[in-house]
Amino acid sequence: MPGSPYTDLDRPPLPAARLARALTAPHGPWRRLDLRAETGSTNADAEAAARAGEPEGLVVVAERQTAGRGRRGRVWQSPARAGIATSVLLRPGEAVAHPGWPPAPPSGYGWLPLLAGVALVEAVARLAELDARLKWPNDLLVGDAKCGGILAEAVPGTSPAQPPAIVLGIGLNVTLRADELPENPTGLPATSLQLAGAAATDRDPLLRALLRSLADWYDRWRTAGGDAVGSGLRDAYLASCATIGRRVRVLLPDGDELTGLATGVDADGQLLVDTGAGERRLAAGDVLHLR
Repeated sequence: MPGSPYTDLDRPPLPAARLARALTAPHGPWRRLDLRAETGSTNADAEAAARAGEPEGLVVVAERQTAGRGRRGRVWQSPARAGIATSVLLRPGEAVAHPGWPPAPPSGYGWLPLLAGVALVEAVARLAELDARLKWPNDLLVGDAKCGGILAEAVPGTSPAQPPAIVLGIGLNVTLRADELPENPTGLPATSLQLAGAAATDRDPLLRALLRSLADWYDRWRTAGGDAVGSGLRDAYLASCATIGRRVRVLLPDGDELTGLATGVDADGQLLVDTGAGERRLAAGDVLHLR
């Protein structure tokens, strides 16, 4: 049976009903879980839901993505049930009476992909027992290889007065074999938890740990009014970031590039790079770690 979830016993399907009970209200931190056998892009699905007025707290999970999106228009896909592909819908600009969240200022939204990175590192370290690190702004590294990535996209409000929604997409290579690994156009080799010798590769507890950690950090950040310093998020990110203290080459969105020493991340989540001719603050770019 081509495409059957039981044709590869090392890659069982995710248990939709059990995940929903564990992760959505009243027992879990999310509002609704939408588990799909196949989709083009979980980010595109969550964005469509946002445009249709879906409230904050939607989680979209796909067993297989056929047109997953990465940064700068790149396509990301994975064999069925070989990884985690999930997107969450957030509305950080809206106040929430319970649990008492004030609106977060748009200037802080740049921290959301970094927040997702911290949650991903925590889940992988706790369950897979691997020394996972982050490459600014959105790559999960195990050793010097990429094992996962994050894409944040804004969805404009339906009126000028409504703040944008934010969709956070997270992809994690779990049981991909060497011949299934994607190519990375920036030259960074790819890996999976299984190839890296993970202690556990069961996607069910990995997904639960990821979404619970993500919800916990989002709660801390929202409670602090979107303040990455006051919520402890900045310190947690710096502790997990392999880019700080490295010489880097940064490919900028406008096609230019710069080289220098990555010295830190500022209060807005921007990367600080000492070029030798002065400090640059970067809100976006592809970072290459130099040896």
